[in-house]
Amino acid sequence: MNPEHGAQPPPRDPDALGAPLAHAFRLLQAPPARPGEIARSGEIRPPAHRICTDPDAAGEDLLKLVLTIVELLRQLIERQALRRVDAGDLTDEEEEELGATLLALHDRMTDLCAEHGYTLEDLNLDLGPLGPLLPPAD
Repeated sequence: MNPEHGAQPPPRDPDALGAPLAHAFRLLQAPPARPGEIARSGEIRPPAHRICTDPDAAGEDLLKLVLTIVELLRQLIERQALRRVDAGDLTDEEEEELGATLLALHDRMTDLCAEHGYTLEDLNLDLGPLGPLLPPAD
């Protein structure tokens, strides 16, 4: 039997094994202070904005979110359709049918928004540093 294959590695110092892990934890930044707590810099962070939990407002917000997602999907489908038309992948009849369908979908979205007191522009979510969710209207 080969002594190299059956030999156990020499035991390691447990403190030496934990040193790299302890060093990694020291390199991590401290979590941000919670609202109302004192940060390491000594400043008190203001409380975060609270979510409105009124059932009517939550229902309206959910409706607006669903309409926003449907509008986003509608615009994506429209862009893909335009790419296919520009590439010449569709027959004249398919182009006509696609155009009529997209126009009807746009009209229906406008009607749904008006029914609930929104415009299509109201559905554009502000994503902060990323900018608006939906591209500007052409």
